[in-house]
Amino acid sequence: MTVMSDEELPLAAEFPAVTREQWQELVAGVLRKAGRGDLAGPDAEARLATRLGDGLVTRPLYTAEDSRAEGGYPGFPPFVRGGRPQGTAVTGWDVRQRHNDPDPARTNEAALADLENGATSLWLTVGAAGLPVNGLEKALSGVYLDLAPVVLDAGAETGAAARELLRLFDERGVAPGDALGHLGADPLALVARTGRDDGLADHLAQAAELAVRCHREYPRLTAVGVDALPYHEAGGSAAEELGCSLATGVAYLHGLTEAGLDVDAACGQLEFRYAATADQFLTIAKLRAARRLWARVAEVCGASPEARAQRQHAVTSPVMMTRRDPWVNMLRTTVACLAAGAGGADAVTVLPFDHDLGLPDAFSRRIARNTSSVLMAESHLARVIDPAGGSWYAEELTRELAEAGWAFFQELMGAGGQAGALASGMVAERLAATWRERSRQLAVRREPVTGVSEFPTLVERPVERIPAPAPPAGGLPRVRRDEAFEALRARSDAHLAATGARPRVLLAALGSAAAHTARVTFAANLFQAAGIEPVHEPESVDAGTAGAALRAVGTEVACLCGSDALYAEQAAGAAAALKDAGARRVFLAGRPGELRDAFEQAGVDDFVFVGCDAVAVLSSVLDLMGVA
Repeated sequence: MTVMSDEELPLAAEFPAVTREQWQELVAGVLRKAGRGDLAGPDAEARLATRLGDGLVTRPLYTAEDSRAEGGYPGFPPFVRGGRPQGTAVTGWDVRQRHNDPDPARTNEAALADLENGATSLWLTVGAAGLPVNGLEKALSGVYLDLAPVVLDAGAETGAAARELLRLFDERGVAPGDALGHLGADPLALVARTGRDDGLADHLAQAAELAVRCHREYPRLTAVGVDALPYHEAGGSAAEELGCSLATGVAYLHGLTEAGLDVDAACGQLEFRYAATADQFLTIAKLRAARRLWARVAEVCGASPEARAQRQHAVTSPVMMTRRDPWVNMLRTTVACLAAGAGGADAVTVLPFDHDLGLPDAFSRRIARNTSSVLMAESHLARVIDPAGGSWYAEELTRELAEAGWAFFQELMGAGGQAGALASGMVAERLAATWRERSRQLAVRREPVTGVSEFPTLVERPVERIPAPAPPAGGLPRVRRDEAFEALRARSDAHLAATGARPRVLLAALGSAAAHTARVTFAANLFQAAGIEPVHEPESVDAGTAGAALRAVGTEVACLCGSDALYAEQAAGAAAALKDAGARRVFLAGRPGELRDAFEQAGVDDFVFVGCDAVAVLSSVLDLMGVA
């Protein structure tokens, strides 16, 4: 085999250099051909920009001139590029499997199966929302507590759960220096979840007591968590999640130092938890920005450079999980896990695809833990400390997100810190406003949800699971991306159960298949998102056959589907025929343009198109059909 030298592989060196202006000229040409305006230069480039939340804008092209980020080096402040120094052996992230089954025997069986097949730590929900405190001993039977870290999420019962875990360490002969895990004391997250702050002072004192004990007696055990999931699950943006975590971390630093720990020791007792979503680059940027921001907070508080590194636990987002077509959740969690690993999370929890349906079964837990295993062992993602490092886009997005997160953090501190902002309702109001805007994007399907708002199926078999314990309630709400469409589907399901059939809509196709297939497909997907069965029979209709087709289907709603040319020729006649046959609502798939008045006079009631408010349209159709 001939080995080629670098000189024999010039690659891009043989191509002439291209300027940004030349690229912008090509972009302008494409936009003109697509009918998107006669723009030039920076204006043409700006047309391709994408607006994200938090006022961020993603540009179509990034070069070295665009980047103002200062990432530093891996393992050194500000830790943007990771918490491990260059040259450290990279073994991957901690695969942390979650368990919230209230049955200790089932939890034990599942935990042992996880640890034997790829999981490296256990995350146990303890208390009313999961395993009872007195069930910890049985649940952890056979678990080597000096090898597998145990992470607690016990809410109001943190003190009792922590004492029980420490008792198990002692009873099983685990030396204090070998005890692993995290006790999960997070009083402000409890306030966010429950809306109750009457016991906050006691819980803060308890958290500080546990932290002091861990620091003095259990060097590899940490006590205090900073969980940003309550804010993410309430509809918060990435910057709002960052701001809330920083404000919470500052509150805990004050409490731990007042309890006697120095700043370095206090920082060492904290573990931060963030959501990882299927928005790959935003998740990467969020985790990198979180480390940068916390390093700055710790620096101002007087921490040494080494103590400023943030310990991160990333959890695949519950907000993005769907109850319909839950199998697609595997794709979402895979992208989220990849983003968490690439973003440098120390521990990653992949929620099973059936997370929203109840307690996961053995198959879904296996898929969840294997997601990390495949990414690390087969894709070798963990062999690179900072895969996003050097990407001008990722570096700039990290910087911009850090600035937005810092701005919200300053607002929170001005409102009395995290506790004060929660008590005053400021946090709830901001998150609600963010979710209202995102809900609009979901309703018009600018943020599509595969299997729910896009490409739904009405013949899927429901996935049945054992009901899971109810999570804490009373505080910030828990939102889901699918909730508006799920409500529509639930109405259709109830109608099916009561009548034996789903509500139906006639797709009145005009012309040949080549002329109408695109809009028939669009309309079918749209109506199925509400559980309305689309009927495309016969293959094609006209003014003479549309009425008979409507009566054959037995519905009072129809949607005309065809090309713009066919609409101009046939839509008015077909709409009038449908009205004469008893149609109470006639839609036309597509934007009407200059023919709107003519269509409406002929009987077209509404128009459905890419970007229309799908939730409002579909809800009105179900109302018209009497579907409660």
